[in-house]
Amino acid sequence: MDERLLELITQEVLKRVREPGIQKPDDHTDDPDREYERWRVSVLSSEDYLWDITSYDIREKWFIEEPIDQEFLARLKASTPARIGLGRCGPRYRTIPWLRFRADHAAAMDAVFSEVPEELIKELGLVSVRSQCSSRQEYVQRPDLGQKLAEESKEILRSQCPRGAQVQIVVTDGLSSSAIVENAKDFLQAFKQGLSQEGLITGTPIFVRYGRVAIMDDIGEVLQPEAVAELIGERPGLVTAKSMSVYMCYRPRRGTVESDRSVVANIHAGGLPPAEAGAHVASMMKQILTAKASGIRLSTGREG
Repeated sequence: MDERLLELITQEVLKRVREPGIQKPDDHTDDPDREYERWRVSVLSSEDYLWDITSYDIREKWFIEEPIDQEFLARLKASTPARIGLGRCGPRYRTIPWLRFRADHAAAMDAVFSEVPEELIKELGLVSVRSQCSSRQEYVQRPDLGQKLAEESKEILRSQCPRGAQVQIVVTDGLSSSAIVENAKDFLQAFKQGLSQEGLITGTPIFVRYGRVAIMDDIGEVLQPEAVAELIGERPGLVTAKSMSVYMCYRPRRGTVESDRSVVANIHAGGLPPAEAGAHVASMMKQILTAKASGIRLSTGREG
């Protein structure tokens, strides 16, 4: 870096640090550690210093210098969230696209390894159980255990949930707890309203921690519902870490195959809005119960 440029940057940083409200503490204060922490927090909360890189929409920008057809590039980038037309600095990414890549990757990792808060589970009125996994780490390493309920969870369902409901609602974190936190509340509000309008009766809704899609089969064995609608966090990617799916199945039991499940995917703010998805899935549940079939059987008109 040019020495003159480095000097200018240093002077600007020192100037901002000395501005009122974010001044560096006096080293001779009675409590230097406390004063330094107060100063550090004030600096980090200042808009001059804190910038959320994830708020920067790379689809609205292009970094290719003097593109041959700027209008075409703008249309192309507006049509997809894919990372295209980012330009380069020598053989490397430019700084903003690289930082955004790292930020999106970090968000995806957080979505996989974070937990759905207990406060949200209580707010949604869900009976909380778990799979046979004991941690997020085990959940990632042992998909088979995420497909089965823990024995104590089966007892909880038997004691707290009625059997034989028309529609059993199941919420599970899946591979993105962030997706459930972001979308479940709006989806469930619209979904329950839609089911009520269709005259369908729901059982006590359930939350399964560390669950996979097929855990609905174990729930079906215990509660014997006519149909299950399972909300689950999708595998996060670099476009979004907050996408949710809803799997539906007529009479799920052990031995149910994946082709017997219907699914609505890509539920998030940048895809299918959760409230709209809730209304749509409610109408699909009506079709499933009327046809007594789901998945391929529903689309081919064959009863289960």
